[in-house]
Amino acid sequence: MRLPEEFDPAAVLEELFEANGWGDSWRNAIYDYVHYHSRIHEVLGVAAGTAKVRFGGKKGRTLSLKAGDVAVLPAGTGHQCLSASHDFLVVGAYPPFGTYDECTTAQEHDGALATIRKVGRPRKDPVYGSKGPLLQNWQKT
Repeated sequence: MRLPEEFDPAAVLEELFEANGWGDSWRNAIYDYVHYHSRIHEVLGVAAGTAKVRFGGKKGRTLSLKAGDVAVLPAGTGHQCLSASHDFLVVGAYPPFGTYDECTTAQEHDGALATIRKVGRPRKDPVYGSKGPLLQNWQKT
């Protein structure tokens, strides 16, 4: 997405996500170790800078992110920042249901698999709302 230069880009992302039902937002970077959330989905919006982020765990795919990029991570999606510019800033947020957790160890894996399956599909796309492409492309399980 295009972030307007005349406004704080992080505030724009926070407002957009909140307007579409994704709240509990935070500003920071992405952790430099593999982690995932087993009880909630997450949206990451890049407010500034660039980074290389691996999605999908240690055998996942590395993508180059820049300001304006938005990534929606279904519960259970491992993610890790491999490198970032000094000004890299992310806004993260969560749908209104679910509970934040952070899984990082192999011991958590089996229990997390059962929990991930129970996390419901988001009701709204964090960028486009109730008619956004996320809902059209999200396969129900």
